[in-house]
Amino acid sequence: MDAFRRAAKTGASPALLTGIRVALGIVSVALATALSATAVASIHMARRVVTPAGRVPDTRILALDTAAQTITLAKTPDTGLPGRYGLFTTGTSTYVKVGSVLSQDDVSVKRKLLTHIGSDSRLSPDAAFSGWYYDRPEQLHLPFTPELIGSVVGPCPAWFFPAGDGDTWVIQVHGRGTTRAECLRAVPLFHSLGISTLVVSYRNDGEAPRSRTGTYTLGATEWRDVDAAVGFARRRGARRIILMGWSMGGAIALQVSLNSAHRHAIAGLILESPVIDWRIVLQYQARIMRVPPTVSGLAIEALQHEWTAPIARAGSAIPFDRLDVVARAAELRHPILILHSDDDGFVPSDASHELARARPDLVQLEVFDVARHTKLWNYDQDRWTQRITSWLREMNLAGSREGAEV
Repeated sequence: MDAFRRAAKTGASPALLTGIRVALGIVSVALATALSATAVASIHMARRVVTPAGRVPDTRILALDTAAQTITLAKTPDTGLPGRYGLFTTGTSTYVKVGSVLSQDDVSVKRKLLTHIGSDSRLSPDAAFSGWYYDRPEQLHLPFTPELIGSVVGPCPAWFFPAGDGDTWVIQVHGRGTTRAECLRAVPLFHSLGISTLVVSYRNDGEAPRSRTGTYTLGATEWRDVDAAVGFARRRGARRIILMGWSMGGAIALQVSLNSAHRHAIAGLILESPVIDWRIVLQYQARIMRVPPTVSGLAIEALQHEWTAPIARAGSAIPFDRLDVVARAAELRHPILILHSDDDGFVPSDASHELARARPDLVQLEVFDVARHTKLWNYDQDRWTQRITSWLREMNLAGSREGAEV
């Protein structure tokens, strides 16, 4: 507009003035369009962060040999990992277990099937590679009971695996976009050490009741459901409670540790591939998805303010400062063991390293490589087992092992 006024004062021709006016109009429309597109993209990202989502296929089944009981998958950073894993698909089977890598090249990986697939079976090509391994508690061949944990949102389903004298319990908390079956692979280890296990659910995870908005708060409210489980454990005789969180479950466990009225009963935390600072995680994931920093920054801003939270469908503002445990490191009171892979691929290990540096008196960090996100047990079960066992014994939380298979 200043350019237009200067041109008018100098007696520019009407044609030039018209051209300037048109150019300014085009620039204004382009700027408004760009700002509008950025705002829309930011709101879309913010909604994705807090909206529970189903499992997304991340590989394809290229071949199935029922005679040799092998399966060939498209090559990804995960499908070529050594160890035992699970595979979600559709067809005559919805979940199959896969074992060792038999061969691989640049585009495919052939693995041994650990779930028998009959010759008349049909599986969808689209599949999701998982670190779950066990998908039902019966597969552990350990005694357990289904339980309901009374929370403010309603009864939250749980599985209880009794062990030892019932003095020490571990409460396991699953991650974002998954369910409590994610935690089953850790149960045999705790059982063998005489530690009872309570595997819990929390609001909006597809098993526990839905909150009013039906969206995640990234641990800011979910911790209350886990805290209800701590109260349940104490009423059932638990004197010492270990919290174990997987991925977002780590963020939830940390909030319980910081906020629970039962803090004195919490003996320690075990965090597997944990979220410790959500802003680091969201910015990392935005870079992977090639989302511009402006968009991811605005998405975080939209989520953390009350007046924009409804637009982002968050229900209420997400308190990122309160969820940043590195910044709150001085408030920690419980010993913590963190297991994290430096090539996690989903939740970067940066905040885990920062927390270990901030509180070396409380935090021990076991760094893996190659193992990816929440697949440390699958990748190197012996090392994973030995590290947790040694930490539990160091904290005087474990009895002698009974030789159970883990």
